[in-house]
Amino acid sequence: MIPNEKIQYWFDLADEDLSVAKILIDNNKLLYAAFMCHQVVEKALKGIIARDCAEDEIPPKIHHLTKLAKRALLFEKLTEEQKSLLADINPLNIEARYPEYKRMIADSLTLEKLRKLIAETEELLCWIKTQL
Repeated sequence: MIPNEKIQYWFDLADEDLSVAKILIDNNKLLYAAFMCHQVVEKALKGIIARDCAEDEIPPKIHHLTKLAKRALLFEKLTEEQKSLLADINPLNIEARYPEYKRMIADSLTLEKLRKLIAETEELLCWIKTQL
C-alpha cells in the first residue's frame, strides 16, 4: 500500500508509462518505447523522493537517473545490474529528443533489446516500490 496521494501520483504515472512502453513496442516504435523506460524509472524514483519531501515540496525537476537514485537514498542499495540499467537508460531521456543522437540511438535498438529493457525496467519498478 502506498502511503499517500503525493507518492501514489508518481507511481501511477510510472505504471502508466510502463503500459505505454509495452504498447509502443507492440507497434514497433522502439525509440519511443525506450524513452518511456526512462520515464518509468524517473517517476518511480521521484515517488520515493516525494515520500521524504515536505508537504508543499515537489521532487527536483531533473531527469538524471543516477542523481535521482542518490537523492532517493537508493543508489547504494542498487545492485550492479540495476546501476548498469540506470546507466543504459539515462541517455534515452534527453539525447533521444535531438536529431544528432536520435538516429544513433534508434539504430542501436532492436526488438529483442527493447523487450529485455522493458522487462528489466518493470523489475526495477517493482523493486523501487518495495523500498517505500
